[in-house]
Amino acid sequence: MVEKSRFNRAKNNKIDVRAAVSAANKYLQSLQSILEYKIEDLRLEEVEFSEDRKYWLITLGFIANTTGEEESFFSKKERDYKVFKVNAETGKVEAMKIREL
Repeated sequence: MVEKSRFNRAKNNKIDVRAAVSAANKYLQSLQSILEYKIEDLRLEEVEFSEDRKYWLITLGFIANTTGEEESFFSKKERDYKVFKVNAETGKVEAMKIREL
């Protein structure tokens, strides 16, 4: 009997894209208590496998609400983007960077 891994793994012993996205999402959510803003409207924006095939690069976009209030006539909300570097073997997030447009 084959033991099921904590992460979904492809035949090459790498985590699949769903597990990588889940790891990035959980990592971002775990930082919520120390961030100076509330994350709203979280979306998966981009997914890429690194050229060396060692990392998933996951881009998440969200609105950073610093006021804690609903959008008003005078406030302008812009999307922020973060790129998460997820180790394709372990499923751990190794880096988070600002994604410039």
